[in-house]
Amino acid sequence: MTISIALRLLSVCLLLGTPSSGSAVTPPWSWPVAPPHPVVAPFVAPPDPYSAGHRGIDIAASPGAQVLAAAAGVVTFSGTVVDRPLVVIRHDDGHVSSIEPVVGSVEVGSSVARGAQIGTVGTGGHCADGCVHFGVRLDGVYVNPMLLLGEVPPAVLLPLTATAAAQARGWALR
Repeated sequence: MTISIALRLLSVCLLLGTPSSGSAVTPPWSWPVAPPHPVVAPFVAPPDPYSAGHRGIDIAASPGAQVLAAAAGVVTFSGTVVDRPLVVIRHDDGHVSSIEPVVGSVEVGSSVARGAQIGTVGTGGHCADGCVHFGVRLDGVYVNPMLLLGEVPPAVLLPLTATAAAQARGWALR
């Protein structure tokens, strides 16, 4: 299991590439909502597939605002599940994204280009009004969407025992 996760992480790193000196790397995906797009709840990987976690990011967005395709692909679902409207897209690079609550304006089977409008921000789901949940899977495993958006925060190595300062910053091991 650990090797599988490491291989997936390596494949994402290879997908993103390494910037050469003096050149900027364009992220492979774009944000599904217009800026500003503050993340109000980050991705939290569960320790195993059946444990609790936050399998996506929550992005502040005004109800009724446009929602855009983060990357080119084919719409595989556009409708309501339980109490929330959502849109699911299978992307050309093998990823599958879902975003909710989104009142879809696209039909299942239609191709969408990166940045094309796929709907508007709706209501429902675990996000408070004014928020969308953006999840991404690769081979059925959720990955941090920030990797594809080029917004991965720097890694911070933690001591095995947290100091008071680390705990105050939220860096403590839980």
